[in-house]
Amino acid sequence: MSAKERFLKKLQDSQPRSGSLGNKVQVDIAEFRQRMSELQENIEEWLTDTDIRVESTSVSLVECLIGGKSFSVPGIQLQYEDRKIKFTPVFLYGQGVTGCVEASLCTQSGIIVLCRLFMQAGENRHWTWRPANAFDGPGGAFGEDAFFELVELLLP
Repeated sequence: MSAKERFLKKLQDSQPRSGSLGNKVQVDIAEFRQRMSELQENIEEWLTDTDIRVESTSVSLVECLIGGKSFSVPGIQLQYEDRKIKFTPVFLYGQGVTGCVEASLCTQSGIIVLCRLFMQAGENRHWTWRPANAFDGPGGAFGEDAFFELVELLLP
């Protein structure tokens, strides 16, 4: 094999296969959908015996980092009287995570973005959260306690 052939083979081997990238994206989208469904199940369990209504919504995302392709992901809406908290998926890839959800309080006065939840991939399957518009500072694991601190805003 000539030096040129070795170089071209090495170059070809080092480039990601378009099919494998497509498969990874499909796996990440499927996991995002699954994790949103699991989050809704947790929320429904946490809110058992309350008057807070939990509804599933469908959110269409356009992901620039995968060529502008669109796909749907479940969202979650909590309603108590005339107030709502919406958990809306906002992107799949970015800020070092795979999957981001924005939580907002919706009242007659308007919409207030409360925080962002970030899906952790791999072995660590926990959600983390960070206050709205904060790139560092307080935040942490998003579990039952953090959820109830957030949902307290539904109460007048």
